[in-house]
Amino acid sequence: MSGRALANWRRWLPSVVAAVLVTVLIAALLRPDRSGGVGNPLVDKPAPAFALRSLDGVEVQLASRPVVVNFWASWCVPCRDEAPLLRSLSETQSDRGLVVLGISFQEPDLQNARAFIQEYALAYPSLIDPGARTAINYGVSGVPETFFIDGEGTVRSVDRGGLTTARLSEGLSRIGLKWP
Repeated sequence: MSGRALANWRRWLPSVVAAVLVTVLIAALLRPDRSGGVGNPLVDKPAPAFALRSLDGVEVQLASRPVVVNFWASWCVPCRDEAPLLRSLSETQSDRGLVVLGISFQEPDLQNARAFIQEYALAYPSLIDPGARTAINYGVSGVPETFFIDGEGTVRSVDRGGLTTARLSEGLSRIGLKWP
């Protein structure tokens, strides 16, 4: 290699290494968690209790039966993709004792949250989390994140990155439910 080519290579090497590292980091952060929350500090621990108001003003507390808690936002594209799935889950499983709760995460305008609920015809409670205290207690780092809590109040699974039918079924199986 000539001296000039070697000098060019040395000049570009740090930039190339940095670009590769940034690309790997971004890919890791955007990849959905497919581990069922294994490694999440809440898995197999009691779910943090909460009492939040719905967008309709009704106070809702964490139930002592199987619960799926979904943190979402109207501006979140994967939240929009999974909304019909959560609506279907709520419609078909509520008579079997399952509670589905949505918690609006860092929603700058509650009117957008109401429009989202109307657009996807969500009938399960959508709760407001002032100051994101509940999200902090659950360790939410972004949306969507879904927590599967069994009838004893223990978090059994956490899903990050937008549910699919298969991932929803897996989370439900960890709390003793079968779906679809």
